[in-house]
Amino acid sequence: MLTNNIIALIITFIVALAWLRINDYLAHRGWIESHLSRKLIHIGTGPLFVLCWLLFNANSINKFLAALVPLAFTFQFLLIGTGVIKDEASVKAMSRSGDRREILRGPLYYGIIFVLLTILYWKNSPIGIVGLMLMCGGDGLADIFGRKWKTQKIPWNKGKTVAGSIGMFIGGWLLSVLIVWIFTAAEVFSFTIQSYLVAITIIAVVGTLVESLPLKDIDNITVTLSAVILGHILF
Repeated sequence: MLTNNIIALIITFIVALAWLRINDYLAHRGWIESHLSRKLIHIGTGPLFVLCWLLFNANSINKFLAALVPLAFTFQFLLIGTGVIKDEASVKAMSRSGDRREILRGPLYYGIIFVLLTILYWKNSPIGIVGLMLMCGGDGLADIFGRKWKTQKIPWNKGKTVAGSIGMFIGGWLLSVLIVWIFTAAEVFSFTIQSYLVAITIIAVVGTLVESLPLKDIDNITVTLSAVILGHILF
């Protein structure tokens, strides 16, 4: 049984690394813009990682095994951001301006949150999954929508647009529903997806409002925290 979980850990690491390196490569070659690469990493890494939880058996000790994957990447982000490791491809893919120190904010927070929510919630509750998917899909799609459609600014934050907030809601809601539905279909959670829809919708709405606030570089933290708090109330 331990062997099977070690195999699951290896597969999870390979999947996460492959997604990260593919986007690093595309950005480094100039085939996609660095801001798009950054958001594709932001959107895709989380769902792929969470889906790999299904490879592990139900023993709660395996949450610590799974958490080793985001922990390893978080440590890598720390080393790149501080200049200990020279990795131009990662810097270009994960930073807005090409400054490696940017990785010590958004990407580093992203990794830390994944470690914490994996350990705290794992397969025991959809709270962690919804919090992570809101951060991944919502925050990621908000930037893509905001750049593609130049709509009016939000009155309380001139750095955000209505299109971005729409993307935040759609991305967070869709990914949350999709991943929770897969977990219910796999009978990890005992309720049907329909019983979670209202709670997920409320969390996505509040998360969208929180993301629109003028809190630069910490929205990965504030959005996820709001989702977790509401999750404890609604689930």
